[in-house]
Amino acid sequence: MTEGPNAPRRRICFVATIPFAINVFLRAHIEVLRENYDLVLVANGRAEEVTVLLDRHVSFIPLKIERSVSFGSDALALVRLWRLFRKGRFDSVHSIMPKAGFLSMLAARLAGIPRRVHSFTGQVWANQRGLRRWGLKSLDRVLAMNATRLLADSHSQRQFLIENGVVKVSAIEVLADGSIAGVDVDRFKYDAKARNEIRTSLRIPDEAIVFIFLGRLNKDKGLVDLCRGFASAAQELRDIHLMIVGFDDGAGLDEEFGVLAQRFPGRVHRAGYTEFPEKYLSAADVFCLPSYREGFGSVLIEAAAVGLPAIASRIYGITDAVEDGVTGILHEPTADREIADAMSLLASNSALRRRIGDAARRRAVEKFSETRVTRAFADFYRGMLSTGREVT
Repeated sequence: MTEGPNAPRRRICFVATIPFAINVFLRAHIEVLRENYDLVLVANGRAEEVTVLLDRHVSFIPLKIERSVSFGSDALALVRLWRLFRKGRFDSVHSIMPKAGFLSMLAARLAGIPRRVHSFTGQVWANQRGLRRWGLKSLDRVLAMNATRLLADSHSQRQFLIENGVVKVSAIEVLADGSIAGVDVDRFKYDAKARNEIRTSLRIPDEAIVFIFLGRLNKDKGLVDLCRGFASAAQELRDIHLMIVGFDDGAGLDEEFGVLAQRFPGRVHRAGYTEFPEKYLSAADVFCLPSYREGFGSVLIEAAAVGLPAIASRIYGITDAVEDGVTGILHEPTADREIADAMSLLASNSALRRRIGDAARRRAVEKFSETRVTRAFADFYRGMLSTGREVT
């Protein structure tokens, strides 16, 4: 079926566990897709949380989907999703986030939705062991079995899913060069004024070398390792600072940061959630993500677009976002000694920082711009919806 001014508008339903994920991962895609399709957004939240996306072709339906396993709530959510999909007569249902994906793909298949798409953005079981790993992986297998199309936001994540028997080689693809949403390279760029403002507010000297973490404060992000690595490097290098920006995800890590701040007075800086991450990135010199699991690590390309070299874990997902030795330095997970060595190297060599940062900016613009990723996403939908029914 071809698209045109007189063609009937196809209906797409996007499902996420929380509205925040829709704003972060789908905003740019929704802005493009609503020109040709009617979109319904479903998440556990309020319409006010996605107001900027709503217009006559985009609507929001609140539906309670718990992030953690809760058999009673999950069963109720499954039934509600099934009813919604049956009534909505959608041409496609597209889910992001693990729980939303499991429930949506199963409900959509039961409701007879012809095209069922899920975007993998990381596996919660990747660093788990034993029965918990098996159980969570099994949920992803069921999700994959009930989807008609699967997307991964990085090539290494795709390979990880294939090697672990979650998906078949032919069943999953990566759009463009990866990243679920890309980076707005006009927003994320170096800003000297913002650098001065943030450093002044946090009382960071102009000559200080600032290492920054920005994101959810979660133990799986390797923040304890980052603190240990910084502590080791900071004993020798008295002009390095650490900036932690983001909201606590219930991990209780602020106590760890407090202890570190007592050891190095005036050199450890804590800021909460910000709607202007680009300003904090401009105030820093090196970005750090010593994570244990990532689907891609979108914040890495945001930092790269600002011109920051990265110090990050050598794990699937991150190896797509950071080119080792070119746009950053990779280390083994949990290796705080390697983190310290990388900090020392970059702090003591301004020419190296500049060369890697410039390469990071170029790569972000060429491979991961929001425009390029969004175009690939729109092309994916145009191709899928112009063909006949998917296999059920």
